[in-house]
Amino acid sequence: MDDDIVRRAPLFTALDEEAAATLRQSMTEVSLGRAEELFAEGDQGDRLYVIVEGKVKLGRTSSDGRENLLAVLGPGEMFGELSLFDPGPRNATATSVGDTVLIGLGHEDLNPLLMAHPEVAQVLLQALARRLRRTNDSLADLVFSDVPGRVAKALLDLSTRFGRPADDGVLVAHELTQEELAQLVGASRETVNKALADFASRGWLRLEARAVVLMDVERLRRRAR
Repeated sequence: MDDDIVRRAPLFTALDEEAAATLRQSMTEVSLGRAEELFAEGDQGDRLYVIVEGKVKLGRTSSDGRENLLAVLGPGEMFGELSLFDPGPRNATATSVGDTVLIGLGHEDLNPLLMAHPEVAQVLLQALARRLRRTNDSLADLVFSDVPGRVAKALLDLSTRFGRPADDGVLVAHELTQEELAQLVGASRETVNKALADFASRGWLRLEARAVVLMDVERLRRRAR
């Protein structure tokens, strides 16, 4: 397990080495294979998770069976914060994208942690505030942005977490299917594919299998506005 990645997680950044090591010992490690469900929407939840290796997608399903992908998270990111403060039904389904390793903190371990390190409460509140801000931004995008703009923004967002330098740009190995990418931006697969094809024809990106190379990041940023 990469301890550097664990220490970068917001839950650990407020702690010194000794306190972080103590917290790590109280957390449970979970390993998932590709496309394995960690928990489902509606399941009782009382645990926060930090991703150590791999990726996790969070999604919801409507009453008529339509699916929406809320987020794709990678190493160092955490999710399930709400269940620490308010154990109850999960509001999303968490599924591994590839082989994934996580560590989980249960609700019963939270109070002793906050009593000993109250600064952790501020970190968790900041994480919840970021989550709320992101939700508000997503709602605004659905109202005010067209599909190509949302696609550009989603690719840029994925690149900040999963991108790495390539010879001709930034390689983003998102590991998502075309349908999942469409769910992430709240549009049909056909409309998203049309936007991607347009970007590719302009030389802004190159499509690969479950990946994309961003070749003109500045143009994509302008399109995302």
